Amino acid sequence: MADPAVSVSPYWELTFDADGDPHGRQRDRLLAGVPERGVRDLVVFAHGWNSDRSAATALCSRFLAPFPELAPRARIGYVGVVWPSMRFADEPIPDFPRSVAAETPRRPALDKDTRHALLETFPGRATVIDQLARLLDQQPREDAELDEFARLVRLLVELVPPGPQALFAADTLAEGVPQDEPAMFFAPAASVCAQFAAALAGSAPSLSLPDPWDGAHELLRQATYHAMKRRAGTVGERGLGRVVGQLARAVPGVRVHLVGHSFGARLVSFALRGLPEGVRTVKSVTLLQGAFSHYAFAARLPHDARAGGVLQGQHNRIDGPLVCCHSRHDSSLGTFYPLASRMAGDDRGLLDLDARRVLGERWGAMGFGGVRGVPGTRALTLAEALRQRLPAGGCVNVDAAAVVRRGGPPSGAHSDIVHRELAQVVLTAGRIGGPAAG
Repeated sequence: MADPAVSVSPYWELTFDADGDPHGRQRDRLLAGVPERGVRDLVVFAHGWNSDRSAATALCSRFLAPFPELAPRARIGYVGVVWPSMRFADEPIPDFPRSVAAETPRRPALDKDTRHALLETFPGRATVIDQLARLLDQQPREDAELDEFARLVRLLVELVPPGPQALFAADTLAEGVPQDEPAMFFAPAASVCAQFAAALAGSAPSLSLPDPWDGAHELLRQATYHAMKRRAGTVGERGLGRVVGQLARAVPGVRVHLVGHSFGARLVSFALRGLPEGVRTVKSVTLLQGAFSHYAFAARLPHDARAGGVLQGQHNRIDGPLVCCHSRHDSSLGTFYPLASRMAGDDRGLLDLDARRVLGERWGAMGFGGVRGVPGTRALTLAEALRQRLPAGGCVNVDAAAVVRRGGPPSGAHSDIVHRELAQVVLTAGRIGGPAAG
């Protein structure tokens, strides 16, 4: 039975913990329900950062709502992947009610909704969160206090061994060794906060000079995003990939279509790496504003011949295309992702235009510029993708800026994905429903 709050049926929810372990009863209901309901195409949607289950389910429901009308003859089932991530409550989500995406009037104080989300996302760190909130509220002027804030941020997001998550934060491999831990965790706090504050001032112009505590607030945001990126890889490979393998054994004829937004795009991509050998039931993967490196699938990086993407070659495990929807209006991925994710580098003039261009080229995200470094990747506009038959395999970049364009600072259009046209892209990529899908 479909959840009454969800727009489509049959619908199953699949919940994972931070280490990728699934909710057992939910998994069993999915494995039994797909053949019982005669599902031929199973669309699996993974959210990005969200504060709670209700927000994740609401996004899934809204995105999937057009599918029955667009493909009325198809036997489609739907899965909403729920995993422990979080969203800062001051980030507006287009078309979402305030109860789901509340805006707070000023930064950098830590609002109560975000504080609650941090407590839920990082259990056992209440004292650290209290100290971070106090510093953000008081905003002391001494550099030593910024150093203390940065130390607390590192303490908040660090892993407690032994756990599997440490293996899943990297985007690239250098001679087989994961490249991890962005420079923001090790550089002088005053410098890092100043850079983030200047970047914020650029995305939301003001007459006053950038406040380093605005940058400190952004450092906390980016550090939690780094933890969510690490967690998304864990849940994808150790969780969703294994469940898709179990489904392939239980229902060999089902066609699986993976769809992910933001870090959910990372999650479904890592699920490919977790597929058991020989499983070919994944017929399409659609990435919506993917918050991970645009070189993740590359065999070699153009700036380092010894290094490659952490998912190099994994797109070949899809029996169909990998479609990456991207938008230049996504300021979260266009400005803050490359700045926060650089693994090392020259601190000179990071925020001048040329340096931003270099950062974007080297450390850019899928959702801002598409897949890079994979030979044969096609590039299409959204109109072209909807008008013509998509390739039967390989990587396809779709410029979705025509619809993914709304949203305020600091994230821009990052969460503006609830569009009928993007639902059509998923259907077209997966060859679901014949002519009605196109």
